[in-house]
Amino acid sequence: MNIWEQGWVSLLSKCSSLKPAKQVHAHIYKTGLQSDPFVLGKLLLHCAICISDALHYARRLFQHFPNPDTFMYNTLIRALAQSQTPLNSLHPFIQMRRQPTLFPDSFSFAFALKGVANCGHLRPGIQLHCQAFCHGFDTHIFVGTTLISMYAECGNSESARQVFEEMPEPNVVTWNAVVTACFRCGDLEGARDVFGRMPIRNLTSWNVMLAGYAKAGELGLARRVFSEMPMKDDVSWSTMIVGFGHNGSFDEAFGFFRELLRQGIRPNEVSLTGVLSACAQAGAFEFGKILHGFIEKAGFLCILSVNNALIDTFSKCGNVAMARLVFENMLVGRSIVSWTSMIAGLAMHGHGEEAIQLFHEMEESGVRPDGITFISLLYACSHCGLVEQGRASFSKMKNLYGIEPAIEHYGCMVDLYGRAARLQEAYEFICRMPISPNAIIWRTLLGACSIHGNIELAELVKARLAEMDPNNSGDHVLLSNVYAIAGKWKDVASIRRTMIEQSMKKTPGWSMIEIDKVIYGFVAGEKPNKVTEEAHDKLREIMLRLKAEVGYAPQVRSVLHDIEEEEKEDSVTKHSEKLAAAFGIAKLPKGRILRIVKNLRVCGDCHTVMKLISKVYRVEIIVRDRSRFHSFKDGFCSCRDYW
Repeated sequence: MNIWEQGWVSLLSKCSSLKPAKQVHAHIYKTGLQSDPFVLGKLLLHCAICISDALHYARRLFQHFPNPDTFMYNTLIRALAQSQTPLNSLHPFIQMRRQPTLFPDSFSFAFALKGVANCGHLRPGIQLHCQAFCHGFDTHIFVGTTLISMYAECGNSESARQVFEEMPEPNVVTWNAVVTACFRCGDLEGARDVFGRMPIRNLTSWNVMLAGYAKAGELGLARRVFSEMPMKDDVSWSTMIVGFGHNGSFDEAFGFFRELLRQGIRPNEVSLTGVLSACAQAGAFEFGKILHGFIEKAGFLCILSVNNALIDTFSKCGNVAMARLVFENMLVGRSIVSWTSMIAGLAMHGHGEEAIQLFHEMEESGVRPDGITFISLLYACSHCGLVEQGRASFSKMKNLYGIEPAIEHYGCMVDLYGRAARLQEAYEFICRMPISPNAIIWRTLLGACSIHGNIELAELVKARLAEMDPNNSGDHVLLSNVYAIAGKWKDVASIRRTMIEQSMKKTPGWSMIEIDKVIYGFVAGEKPNKVTEEAHDKLREIMLRLKAEVGYAPQVRSVLHDIEEEEKEDSVTKHSEKLAAAFGIAKLPKGRILRIVKNLRVCGDCHTVMKLISKVYRVEIIVRDRSRFHSFKDGFCSCRDYW
C-alpha cells in the first residue's frame, strides 16, 4: 500500500456518515484512483458495513466498477446478509459464480449462508451447502460453523449436528455453535450432551448454556450452571437478570442485579435495561426510583436505550409524570422508540388527548412515525372513547405515511368501536377487512359483547371462533359472562360442562404489590399461608367497614355459577386485587400509594371496591390491569368508568 492509498484509507476511517464518504470518493476520482481495486474496495467496505443507511451507495459503487474482485463481491454479500432483505445476498453470490475468472472462497459461502440464516429459508441453505461441499469448503471451520448456525436458524437441529460430527477438527467456536443450535431447536438434552463432551470450554461456552436454559425457562438449571462457572463476566450477569425477569421471577432478577453491584461489577446496557424491564413488568416503582438515581449518578443517562427503558418502567409502574420527566430531560436525541414509548405510556393511563398532542409534536420534530407508533396512538383513542380521532389516525397512517395496516391495527379499530359500544360497526369493520381476521380480532369483539351484554352477536362471534380455535378456554369464559349477566344459567352450565369435558381451565387471576422493595403475589383460592391469611383478615375488616359506612353491596351478576347469593358474594369479594389492596393497607404507612399489577381485566365489583376504599381509607390506589391503568382517589377513577 503506497502513501496515497494509506492517506485515503485513513480519511475513510474517519467518515461516520455518507456525506463525508462521498467527498472522499470525489477526491479519489480527481486523483485518478477511481479504478484502483484496493482503494475502491476499502470505500465499498466502509459504505456497505461501517456507515448506516449507505448500502444503496455501496451497491452503486459496485455496479460502476468494471471488474470487481472476490473481495468486493464478498463485501456486498456480507452487507446484504446483514440488511433488512438478507435473501438478496444470494444475488451477488450467483453473479460471482457466473464469472469465469472468479471463484467463491470461504468468506463467500459463510456470508451467503448468514443471509439465508437471517431469513430462515432452508432450501437455498441446502443448495449452498451442496455447493460448499463441491468446492471442499463444507468442513472448513468458518463455513462449517456458519452451516451449523444456518440449520439451527431454520429449525433443523439434526442437520446441524450432522455437519458438526463430520468436521475433522472443530474449534471451541464450532462447539459453541452446535450447543446454541440445539437450544434454538428446543433440544435441551442434545445441548447438555454436547456441552458435556466439549474438550475445552471458554467463557462463551458457559454463557451459551446460561442463555439457553434461561430462554427455555429452565431457571433452576441456569442457576446451577451460573454457580459452577469458573469465572463470570457482565454477559453472565446480564443473562441471569434478563432471563429471570423475562420468566416472571422478578425478585430473583433484582437479587442478581444487587449482587452484581456488590461484586463491584459495573452494569452494562443489557443488565440495566433488563432490570428496568423486570421493574416494569412487576410494577416495582420504588426499586425503579432507586435504579433511576443509580443510573443518573453512574453516568448512564447518555445511553438512549436506558432512557427508553426508564420511560417504559415509570409508565408501567403507574407514574406517567416521572416518565414524562425522563422524556423531556433526555441528554441524547429522542428516537422513534422514545416517542412511541411516551405515547404508549400516556395511552395506558387514559391521557388520550395528551397522547394525540405528543404525536403531533413528534411529527413537527421531523421524526417519522412507524406502525408501532400508530398502534400506541390507536390504543390511546380506544381507551378514551375518541372514536373519530381514532378513525382519522387510521386513515392518516395509510394515506399520509403509506403504512399498510397490519392485523394489530385492525384489532385496535375493532377494540375502539367495541369499547364505545358500537358493536355493529365493529362487526361490519371486521367483515370489510382486506385481510382475513384472525382469532384475536374476533376475540376482541367477543370481549366487547361480554362487556356490553350483546348475546346475539356474542353467539355469532363465538361460532366463528369455534371454527378457528375451538379449545380456547377464554372464549368460553367470555360467552359465559354474557349468559351469566343475562341470568341464562342453563347456558352457563352447558358451557362449563363443555370446558370440563375438554379439560379446559380458566386462566387464574393474580395480582402483585410491592412493599419495602419486596413483591408479594396473590391468587384467589390459593393455599393459605402467613401472608394470605393476613390479607384475608384485613379484607374482611375492609368489607365490613365499606358496607357499614357507604352501603357497599357486592356486584355478583358476572359470577359464572348459578349458586346462592351469599356464595356469589364470597366469590367476588376474594378477587386477587382486593387481597393485594388489603395487604397493602395493612403493611404500608399512611400516605403511601398502593400500586397493584393484575394479569386480567379488572371486574366491575373490584373497580367499585377500589373507588370506595380510596374514599373511606383516604388512600390512592393505582391498578395496572391487562391493558391499562386505573388511578383511584377520593372515590373516583381516572378512567371515568370507561375501560
